[in-house]
Amino acid sequence: MFTPDFFPTLLSGIGLIAIYAIIGAVLMYVGYFAIDLTTPGDLRALVREGRPNAVVVAASGLVSMALIVVTAIYVSGGGFLTGIVNTLVFGLVGIVAQVIAVRGLEYVSRLDVGTCLHDEGYTPVSAMIAGMHVALGLVVAVAII
Repeated sequence: MFTPDFFPTLLSGIGLIAIYAIIGAVLMYVGYFAIDLTTPGDLRALVREGRPNAVVVAASGLVSMALIVVTAIYVSGGGFLTGIVNTLVFGLVGIVAQVIAVRGLEYVSRLDVGTCLHDEGYTPVSAMIAGMHVALGLVVAVAII
């Protein structure tokens, strides 16, 4: 029923999934902390407080980082070690590019991100920032390809 290499191939695939999941999670953590460190105020604290704009911005940042990380994993190709190195390098460079691009767009558009994040009610500015995050996440992801 099964070919002789079925179970070794299956176990190898499971191992690769686990390794890429760990690398992906680490890159997501790095990306989230990069967003937090470069965003005015303590983004994590504002999210814990339930500030709606902070939640929108943080969530969109995570989605954009996930696009970058998924693309880095997808294009990693090559052998095992090459794939891991490519994923780490492309993921980290993509995260840096994303953070710089979003901060640049926020500056050019003259958005008051700090006030927006601290606001207790939803403001449309957070939707604009979220749009920037996702759009630039797509651009960086495609650039990786």
